[in-house]
Amino acid sequence: MRFTGRVFKLRKFWVIEVPILDIATQGRTKKEAYEMIADAVECLVNRKGFKVRVFRAEGEGFEIGASDQAVLTALLLRRKRLKSGLSLEEVAARLGSKSPNSYARYEQGRSVPSVQKLTQLFSAVARNGDFVIMESRALY
Repeated sequence: MRFTGRVFKLRKFWVIEVPILDIATQGRTKKEAYEMIADAVECLVNRKGFKVRVFRAEGEGFEIGASDQAVLTALLLRRKRLKSGLSLEEVAARLGSKSPNSYARYEQGRSVPSVQKLTQLFSAVARNGDFVIMESRALY
């Protein structure tokens, strides 16, 4: 799984963002901006051994992937839940569960959801959002 982003020049700096994670940073060069976005995601995860890889694409686009998909998915769910202002209990209720632990294991990266389950989880934490699966256009 990878998340798409955008990098663009704004005055003296290169601005870089991953909208689905609601993360943005900048660098003095495009290369530095790529390094900064990887570092920003790694710092948010704050887990030993977790590494982000940036896949460049033509134009303003790029993608990020990670050494651990469960942890990257956990970051997505946690950021969306916090942005929506929801507690673990509220998300569990939206999923039809009485126990917040059933949802929390995904947010902690202890379980990797199937595509169907990820759709349910994402809908619970981002009511007005949806994710789109598309073929990668990154350059290798």
